[in-house]
Amino acid sequence: MKGLIRFQPIYQTRVWGGRDLAAKLGRSLPSDDPYGESWEVVDRPEAQSVVSEGELAGTSLRTLLEEQGDAVMGVGYPAGRPFPILVKWLDCQDRLSLQVHPPATVAPTLGGEPKTENWYVADCTATAALLVGLKPGASREKFEAALANSTAEELIPRVKVQPHDSLLVESGRIHAIDAGNLILEIQQNSDTTYRVYDWGRVGLDGNPRQLHVEESMQSIDFEDVEPEVLHTEGTSGVIAECKEFRIRKWEIASRVEVDLGALDKAVLLHIAAGTVEVFQDASAAGTCTKGETALLPWGNQTRCVAGADGAIFLVTDRFW
Repeated sequence: MKGLIRFQPIYQTRVWGGRDLAAKLGRSLPSDDPYGESWEVVDRPEAQSVVSEGELAGTSLRTLLEEQGDAVMGVGYPAGRPFPILVKWLDCQDRLSLQVHPPATVAPTLGGEPKTENWYVADCTATAALLVGLKPGASREKFEAALANSTAEELIPRVKVQPHDSLLVESGRIHAIDAGNLILEIQQNSDTTYRVYDWGRVGLDGNPRQLHVEESMQSIDFEDVEPEVLHTEGTSGVIAECKEFRIRKWEIASRVEVDLGALDKAVLLHIAAGTVEVFQDASAAGTCTKGETALLPWGNQTRCVAGADGAIFLVTDRFW
């Protein structure tokens, strides 16, 4: 199979969202509500990506994999297996809840799914930050006491960020995205999030949002102290690698070419800045612009060429 497979975004309103998906990614949003998330690639019972163009237009990702899994993903793709990755854009105009995703060893007992994710900061304000991990000495007992006193923030490092920073958030890592971040989130196909603290905030319906304190306390890795953000501005290379996926980044000048080689399995291409022309074998497959994610089927000799203004793009692979 040849060609870029692109999907219709699925927009989600959030109490912490805003309008940057329109202002910075050029999207046309469904209403004037605060949109915090755009689900770019998803294969779940409650949300299903649909191909946006070409001969496959209107086909759901689930149907595509059921009918042409080997042709898209690679020989031997397990029949009936959901697409392993979920891709989102996050517009964080306000701070997200303090939360955690359950590790694989804990998730089944809680009725949830493990969720390791990576945050790539595409843009941010001068004061933007991430809250990740725990400060030294923040034991389980101290954290429980801080929750009771509404002082949990004092035990979480707040790390300032700049555009092109990246952070791998593995299951069990306590975290919150602070205000002022536009983030590309690449994650396991999971939607299990346990909120442990929400800064006393209410939701869009005016009511306090549900907390999951007991589940969170079973999921938090209390040995995860002061994790470091990866600064990638001006560089290319691997920015995240775990058993669930690998993410590589290229930051290239006008008309520079990157040869991805013959793809032995499908990959995801994400454009963080500029435009990228994609060639498969000897043919032009299409052009991707800022904010777009495309699924590139396996088996094609693939090259990416930056547009006139250069480009920053990510490739996610090794996800099955």
